Amino acid sequence: MGKSLSKTFVRRTAAACRNCQSTCPKAGITPAPRADFSLRPGAYYGGDTGNIFAVLDGELEGDPVIFCAHMDVVEPGSGKKSVLEKDGTIHSAGDTVLGADDISGILEILYGVQLVIDSGKPHKKIELLFTIGEELYVKGSDVFDYSKVTAKQAYVLDLSGAVGDAARRAPSIISVRAEIRGKAAHAGFEPENGIHAIFAAANAVSRLCMGHVDEETTFNIGTIQGGTATNIVPDCCVLTGEIRSYDHGKALETVRMTERIFTEEAQKINATAEVTSQIHLIAYETPLESKSVTDFQKACEILGFSGELTGTFGGSDNNSFAKNGIEGLVLSNGMYNAHSTREYTTVDDLYKGAELIGQLILL
Repeated sequence: MGKSLSKTFVRRTAAACRNCQSTCPKAGITPAPRADFSLRPGAYYGGDTGNIFAVLDGELEGDPVIFCAHMDVVEPGSGKKSVLEKDGTIHSAGDTVLGADDISGILEILYGVQLVIDSGKPHKKIELLFTIGEELYVKGSDVFDYSKVTAKQAYVLDLSGAVGDAARRAPSIISVRAEIRGKAAHAGFEPENGIHAIFAAANAVSRLCMGHVDEETTFNIGTIQGGTATNIVPDCCVLTGEIRSYDHGKALETVRMTERIFTEEAQKINATAEVTSQIHLIAYETPLESKSVTDFQKACEILGFSGELTGTFGGSDNNSFAKNGIEGLVLSNGMYNAHSTREYTTVDDLYKGAELIGQLILL
């Protein structure tokens, strides 16, 4: 394919893009037309722009492929003053995230497409999706209209680590909320007339398995709120938590177990319990024989990358692709220490990511 897109160009472009703020969801709008893409609006979800869907028609028949990255950045991301070091490391000033999660993914996709265009080689049809709201349980890709997509093979750039690794499975993620209702009473004069909501909640939590439920499932109660004063028997306690599992059935079973235990403990003291849950993501596992997997491994072999396949216990836009019948992988895009003020990437990672995208397009 050749290295028509020099590292100097990548370095200069990275320096220009590194100050994109988390409040600026338009990160992909300007570069896309420069790669001769036609922009097609996707579904809208908040902010001052929606998902960005772009198509580049190809000269070859072949099955089209879609590449995806998200435009939103976690906080603290406003007011960034990022630094490009002489060795090519890009990091924040230390008081914000860098936003390599997932600006680096956007850059690598656009650079990779540009590599192919500059090479003059014929290629198959390419589709791009830059999403919003990914950090909010993939809200942007969840509302996208997938009838626009013709590809059945997807690559989502949104995984920490060196370029050349990929995740082929990810968990279901379900949030739970339990509300225990008791009865208030003076804790000093007549505690026997009260129904202690926190007591019932504490007993329920003590029966639940926190952390690893099994090798595929985790459960965490993350917040507890209850009571109004130290001299009042608390009449309400609200708890929230999260369940993750590579097996969607196990995740649902953990929800049912939570409902049963909170109900039992509430009934023991004549309190009531209401447990609600919300499914944010559904687990998937991309088969080893999938074209997205075999093409990835072939591209990595050509480029001398590891091609290692793993799993991630985090969600991504690939959960949405899988739910809509599109098989894919989550590719490492050279971001490190994501979701922290120690986050960084490198110019070398950006270039390697672009090379990988370009190679995947040409297969």
